[in-house]
Amino acid sequence: MMRAFSSKRQNADVPGKPGDRTAYTATADRASSRENEPDPFLQTLGKTVRALRAQHALTRRTLAGHAGVSERYLAKLEGGSGNASILVLRKLAAALDCEAVDLLAAGEEDDHREWAEFRALLRGKTSDELRKLRQVFQDITTQHATADLHRYERIALVGLRGAGKSTLGRMLAEDRKCLFVELSRFVAEMAGCPVPEIYSLYGETAYRRYERRAFEHVIVSFPRAVIALPGGLVSQTDTYSLVLKHCLTIWLTATPDDHMSRVIAQGDARPMAGYDEAMDDLHSILESRRRKYALADFTYDTSERPLAETYLVLRDRIANKLRPPPNSTA
Repeated sequence: MMRAFSSKRQNADVPGKPGDRTAYTATADRASSRENEPDPFLQTLGKTVRALRAQHALTRRTLAGHAGVSERYLAKLEGGSGNASILVLRKLAAALDCEAVDLLAAGEEDDHREWAEFRALLRGKTSDELRKLRQVFQDITTQHATADLHRYERIALVGLRGAGKSTLGRMLAEDRKCLFVELSRFVAEMAGCPVPEIYSLYGETAYRRYERRAFEHVIVSFPRAVIALPGGLVSQTDTYSLVLKHCLTIWLTATPDDHMSRVIAQGDARPMAGYDEAMDDLHSILESRRRKYALADFTYDTSERPLAETYLVLRDRIANKLRPPPNSTA
C-alpha cells in the first residue's frame, strides 16, 4: 500500500505521462533555460551605462565610487545581468549628469545617443540660454554664413589623450610663429585651481562651463594660434560647434598601444594598474566620441611614422588644406 501511494503522489507531480521523468526533466530544462536567457531590457540598460561612462571618461571604479554602489555590482549591471532598483538608477544618473529616464530611454543606436545628448543639452537651460543655443544651431544649418575670417589661422587639435596634440601642437606653433594654447591650462588659470580639483570640488558641469569660457577667451584674444583641446570637449555640442566654426580642426588618432605608452611617458602610471580595463575603457571612449571627432576638417594618424616625419607630413597636409583651390575658370 505504501508503495502504491508513493507512486501515485510521484506521478501526480510529474507533467506528461504518469511516471514519465523524461518529460518532467525536459520541461524543467526549458524553464531553466528561459530564466538564464539575457533580458533585452537589462542588456540595453547595461550598454547605455557603459556608453555614458565612456562619454564622461570614467573608469568603472570611479563611477561606482561616485554613485555609491559596489564595483562588482556595476560590472554586473553593465554586463546586462544586474537588476537595478529605481534608487540605484537615480544614483547612477546623478553620477553621470543625466536623468534616470535617460538610462532607460537611450540605446546603442546612434540616433538614440544623439537625441539623449540633445535632451541633456536643453535640460535646465534658461530662456536666454535657449535663444543662444538656437543661434548656434542656426549657424550650423546655414553653413556658417557668418564665418570667422580667422578660422584658418587657428588650428585646433582634437583626439584622445596620447594622440600627440601637445607635442605636434608646439611644433606647429613654433613653425607658424604663433601662440600654442593648451586649453586645459587656461581652464585651470580661469578657475584658480588644477583641473582634478575643479572636478572634485565643483563637478563636471562646472568644469565644462570653465572650458567653454576659456575657449571663448582664446578665440577673442588670439586670431592666430594652435590649440590643443581636451579629449572630452567634443561631448559638449555647443562648445565643439564653436571650435568647428572658429578653427581649422584636425582629429589626431593613434593606435591604442601608442595612446597608452604616451600617457605613461607623460608620467601617468595609472593605466598600468589595470591595463586590461584601461584598454577596454579606451576603446569605449573612442567609440562614444568617434562621430564627433569625425566632424573635424580632416583626420591624421600619428602612429604611422617617426615623430619628425609625422610632423612634416602633417604640416604639408595643413598647407594643402589652406592652399586656395585652382581657378576653375582659367
